[in-house]
Amino acid sequence: MSKDYSVPLNEIRREHVVVNSRFIATLAPVFNVVEARAFIARIKKEFADASHNVPAYVIGGGNTVTEYCSDDGEPSGTSGKPVLAVLRGIGLGDVAVVVTRYFGGTKLGTGGLVKAYTESTQMVVNAVERGRRVPVNVGMVAIPYNLLERVRLMVGRNDGEVLGEDFAEDVTMTLQFPVESLDGFQKELQDLSAGKLRAEVIETKENIVKDR
Repeated sequence: MSKDYSVPLNEIRREHVVVNSRFIATLAPVFNVVEARAFIARIKKEFADASHNVPAYVIGGGNTVTEYCSDDGEPSGTSGKPVLAVLRGIGLGDVAVVVTRYFGGTKLGTGGLVKAYTESTQMVVNAVERGRRVPVNVGMVAIPYNLLERVRLMVGRNDGEVLGEDFAEDVTMTLQFPVESLDGFQKELQDLSAGKLRAEVIETKENIVKDR
């Protein structure tokens, strides 16, 4: 998986029936092993009466990936590995999936199980909204009231976001930009103010933004 990887934005669930067996796939964003284990435990508790609750997760991306899967009583290699294979192949990180199965009375066979668990995972993975980790700068700048609307437009034009506005003698704006977009905003701000205004960066962090 490349360093630049997608992450799920929300928890979702999809289900379908294969030869009378009911498969319920639940997916959630998780950002460490503790969160992944807690999610798996919660789903297993919710479906405690199910025949199997097959978990898999991928934490991180690039060279720092932690992976896990289990067959949870299904024949070896027929469930956990197919679920994990879908997560690997789709390029998602920081994600956990539990595929719950209620046995319908008809055995599916090894190939049938692999197909059912693969399809269940694909259904939930294809449906989830995705985001991407991007480095952002948070900055502050005090501007005169007569420039407020123009600066707001400049923020949007440079893929930024207004986090807050404090109205006093001037308007103190708290702004957030993707790291690569801040310079463009700073240049426009300096041009607008004849070199008098510049945003002060107070924090650099990672944010998750929705894929476009």
